Amino acid sequence: MKRGRIAVYPGTFDPITFGHIDIIERASRIFDKVIVAVAHNAEKKPLFTTKERVAMVKDAIKDMPNVNADDFYGLVVDYAEGIGSNVMIRGLRMTSDFEYEFQMALTNRKLKSEIETIFLMPKEDYSYVSSKLIKEASSLGADMTAFVPKGVETLLRKKLRR
Repeated sequence: MKRGRIAVYPGTFDPITFGHIDIIERASRIFDKVIVAVAHNAEKKPLFTTKERVAMVKDAIKDMPNVNADDFYGLVVDYAEGIGSNVMIRGLRMTSDFEYEFQMALTNRKLKSEIETIFLMPKEDYSYVSSKLIKEASSLGADMTAFVPKGVETLLRKKLRR
C-alpha cells in the first residue's frame, strides 16, 4: 500500500493572512495531507498565544478536508520526521525572502537530509503581505479585510484595542 504524501507548512502565523491561506490551498492540491504547524517561538514575541494562532489557522482551513493544524516546539525537521513527513512547504513572497528561506532550507537539509523543502509563491495580490505589516497597519486603524479573514481582523482589533 502506497503511503500518502504529507507536507508540513511551518510558521508563526501571527496572524494567519490570505497569503498564508493561498499557500495552504496550493499545497493541498499537491499533497494528500498538509499540516499547518504553528511554532512556539517566543523569540519572535508573537502578539497572539500559540493556542489563539492554532485556532485562527483551524478556522481558516475548516473547508479544506486534507489540511490540519497543529503546534510544535523545537526543530521543525524533528516535528516533520515525527509525523512521517519528508516535505516542508515554505512561502516566497518577494526576492527579499529568498536569502533567508534558502539559508533555512540548507540548514534544515544539513540537519535532516531526507526532508525536502519546497517553495511556493502566493498570488501576486498577496506577495507583499506579511504578518508584521498586518499588525502594524491594524494597530494604526487600517481596514484589514483585504489581507486577513474577518475573524482574524476582529481578533486583531480586540488584541490591539481598536
